[in-house]
Amino acid sequence: MKYLIIGLGNPGAEYENTRHNIGFKVLDKLASLSNTSFFTDRYADVAEIKFKGRILVLIKPNTFMNLSGKAVNYWIQNAKIDAVNMLVITDDISLPFGVLRMRKKGSDGGHNGLKDIQAVLGNSNYPRLRFGVGDDFTRGNQAKYVLDNFLDEDYSTIDNRMEMAVKMIQAFATIGIGRTMSDFNGK
Repeated sequence: MKYLIIGLGNPGAEYENTRHNIGFKVLDKLASLSNTSFFTDRYADVAEIKFKGRILVLIKPNTFMNLSGKAVNYWIQNAKIDAVNMLVITDDISLPFGVLRMRKKGSDGGHNGLKDIQAVLGNSNYPRLRFGVGDDFTRGNQAKYVLDNFLDEDYSTIDNRMEMAVKMIQAFATIGIGRTMSDFNGK
C-alpha cells in the first residue's frame, strides 16, 4: 500500500524555522529516521520510505504555502494515491502549542494552505494532522506570528512533539486513521 504524506510549509532558508514550516520539519524528522534524503522533483521536495510493508511518499511542496494545492494534486495523480491514503501535516494556531490532532476531514480553519488544497481538490475529505503552534499574537498579527521563528525555549517541546507526530504518521499507515485518532489524539 502507498501513502502520500504532505508536510506544509514555505521553501527557502528564511522560512526554515518558522511556525508555518512545522509540516516540513516533521517530514524531515521522519525521513531522517530512515536515512532517506529529499530530492527536488516537480512542485515538491520528495522522499520515499518503507515502513512495515507500506510505501510512504513524503512531499514538501515548493509552491509556497498558499499554493499547496497544485503540488498536492500533481502528486496524488503522479503517485496514483487515493485521497484517503493522503495525510496533510500543518500548523494550527487554534490548538495550544504542541498539541497534535488528527482528523479524517474538516474545514480549512482559516489556514491558507488547506484552503488552496480544498479549492484544487474540490473537497475537504482528506486526512490531516494539525500541529498546534499556539496563538500568542495580537489581533491582526496572525500572519506575522506564523512566519516568525520558534522561540529557543520552544525546541525542547517541539522535538518531543515531532517524535509523537512521526508515530502518528506511522500508525496512520499501519493501523488506519480511526484507531490512530483514538490512540493518539489528546496525548
